[in-house]
Amino acid sequence: MDNLSMRLHLVIVLGLCLLLSDPARVLAQAKTSDSGDQPAEQLSAYEHLDQFIDVLTLIQKNYVEQPPMDQLMSGAIKGMLSELDPHSAYMPPKMFEEMQIETMGEFNGLGVEITVKDHLITVIAPIADTPADRAGIRAGDIIVEIDGTLTKDMSIMDAINQMRGPRGSEITLGIMRHGETAPLSFTLTRETIRVDSIRERLFEPAIGYVRISQFQQRTAREFKAALKTLHDKAGTPLQGLLIDLRNNPGGLLDQAIQVCDLFLNSGKIVSTEGRRKTDNFTYNATAADTQPGYPIVVLINEGSASASEIVAGALQNHKRAVILGTGSFGKGSVQSIIPLADHSGLRLTTAYYYTPNGTSIQARGIVPDVNVEQAIWKKTATYELTKEKDLNNHLEPPSPLDPKKQDVADPDKIESDFQLLRALDLLRGWQQMKHLQPCPIDGEQAAS
Repeated sequence: MDNLSMRLHLVIVLGLCLLLSDPARVLAQAKTSDSGDQPAEQLSAYEHLDQFIDVLTLIQKNYVEQPPMDQLMSGAIKGMLSELDPHSAYMPPKMFEEMQIETMGEFNGLGVEITVKDHLITVIAPIADTPADRAGIRAGDIIVEIDGTLTKDMSIMDAINQMRGPRGSEITLGIMRHGETAPLSFTLTRETIRVDSIRERLFEPAIGYVRISQFQQRTAREFKAALKTLHDKAGTPLQGLLIDLRNNPGGLLDQAIQVCDLFLNSGKIVSTEGRRKTDNFTYNATAADTQPGYPIVVLINEGSASASEIVAGALQNHKRAVILGTGSFGKGSVQSIIPLADHSGLRLTTAYYYTPNGTSIQARGIVPDVNVEQAIWKKTATYELTKEKDLNNHLEPPSPLDPKKQDVADPDKIESDFQLLRALDLLRGWQQMKHLQPCPIDGEQAAS
């Protein structure tokens, strides 16, 4: 294709794109052009396109080897999107197909969610019970090398593409971690990652625990089923619920909204605002299937991002839950998935989302109501003091303790999780405190 033909071809393509995106505006502009006034916005687009064609022509004519046109165009698209924000990206056909499969909860890789921060590939969170999680990859780790290739200025999609691969194949990551003076090396074996979105557990007395690892297509339905399972196991109405969103990198917005709707009977859950009117939405709670008003504690940390922040923010704003842990990741933008004609696709940031009180958490995150850093539970040697049961001829209790009423929770059985222990203490304390009688105010006498 000669230079003139290429220019005409790309100008026609650009004109068609403009017409398809906003035909009314283009037709209006066409009328004004009859008077010799060409719209500045359209003129600017053509000028930039003209420069792009000049560069492309120079490469084709002068580069040391004949460059493949498909690679040049793919690289140009990647470059455009990389200038926007860390979450906008071009996905070649294979990667686009894998992304669609991933929302179903299965893919081949390491099980780590990443982003680009300061031009560095940064871990948002490892997915529970995956190669990355078992190897000790942490939220906030910076991936500086992938199989010896430096990742500085690497796009997020290129990094994902390198970390994905056949099941059973090995990959070595160079990790720079806060507090370390030199990179750490991790060799991992790729697996088929099947993400179980929901895990539930019952703690005494009738306190439910549900972990959401990622928001997938079936998350809300599985979450509702988990609540029913916990209710059936308890044999009584739940007295409290722990929702664990730590290291949850997000996922599908509609699933996060449906989870929130289970605990709110009215009011705003989340709103989105973009440049186009079609990107502006407000999602409200409905009264259908709302859970009873038991107390809720939501666990978050720096690996809680996007959809998990929507849940935490909505329940916090409506004062439906206490948020416990550390500040969340701070991803307050919405990405639209746009398929292209060659089966590739764009992941394009199209809106910001706002919590019910109108707050954007972009680059801020959710601030917990109760800040609790994670700590390691360690048993230490203790000096046993003498108790009543150690005295000679001590009296036995008049009746044995009811085993159903004993607290069966053991720190060792909840993986020495300090944040979870604090959350359990909070719910158990609330159950005890609500039965206390208020103390009479000075000058008043208690009823006789």
